[in-house]
Amino acid sequence: MTVCAPPELDHAYDFAGAGAHFVPTPRHGGPTAVTALRNLSIGADVVHAHGLDASVRAALALSGGGPRTPLVTTWHTRSRLAGARAGLVRLLERRTVRAAAVVLGTSSELVDRARRRGARDARLAPVTVPASRAPVCLHDGKARAELGAVDRPLIMAVGALQPGRGYGMLLDAARVWRDLDPQPLLVIAGEGPERPFLQRRIEAERLGVRLIGRREDVAELLAAADVAVLPSRWEARSHLAQEALRLGVPLVATAVGGVPELVGDAAELVPYGDAEGMAGVVGALLDDAERRMDLAAAGRMQARTWPTEDETIAHVLSVYDELSAR
Repeated sequence: MTVCAPPELDHAYDFAGAGAHFVPTPRHGGPTAVTALRNLSIGADVVHAHGLDASVRAALALSGGGPRTPLVTTWHTRSRLAGARAGLVRLLERRTVRAAAVVLGTSSELVDRARRRGARDARLAPVTVPASRAPVCLHDGKARAELGAVDRPLIMAVGALQPGRGYGMLLDAARVWRDLDPQPLLVIAGEGPERPFLQRRIEAERLGVRLIGRREDVAELLAAADVAVLPSRWEARSHLAQEALRLGVPLVATAVGGVPELVGDAAELVPYGDAEGMAGVVGALLDDAERRMDLAAAGRMQARTWPTEDETIAHVLSVYDELSAR
């Protein structure tokens, strides 16, 4: 197997260590990158592209005369662009799904979206985030002490600080939590362009919120939380939601995208943008230890219904085998 990806992704995923032949490619490439992909695809049984940008380049690389190598494309998320740029995204989506032999969507909503764009064969292919292999201690006192939540409830959010993640609404909810006694501490792990704006609000409004940047020990910090929150405008199969349910941490999330399908009845759901609703549901959970225990048990049960890492791999390989046989 040959993997073509930006060099920094090899550091994160260690493609060579997994047995793949790794070829570094620029994240945003022009004709030269397309030509390189075309040459690498010669003789391939299947080409699999992940995401819209990679799918566009793969479709261009496989276009032209000669026998057509089957293209598989996986949609992990959707664009948040608006206006004219959203129209361009729709055009690119239509072109790539029509060039693909199979489109795999990580949520039912993405599968429906691909079909609306004209996909000939769109299938659900849920991807489960591998469980943390490091031992995790629930309600770890050391983690709570580090975060400053020894004698107060700890609410945890994780994700890039960028538009669409709902952190502005979460700060609105934190204003409501100021009236609780003791006042909860909201900790947000992640980095991104919205950090200066969020930090100014936190300081100006004296909110009980800490931005701790990107962390490698998210599972340990999340396990120490009383409640996890996911305020996004849209998610397919949220990493935070999967980690929280697997660890048995009560989750309050927005009812958007693939979240309801992912969590079932094992989380509390609120409409996107409803700060009062988010604040109220979280506050009620902090006052109800029995409900938190029920959600923790339901979360672990829901996590057992997700495909394992091996099952996810077997599903994709079966698609490759099917296309190769054609």
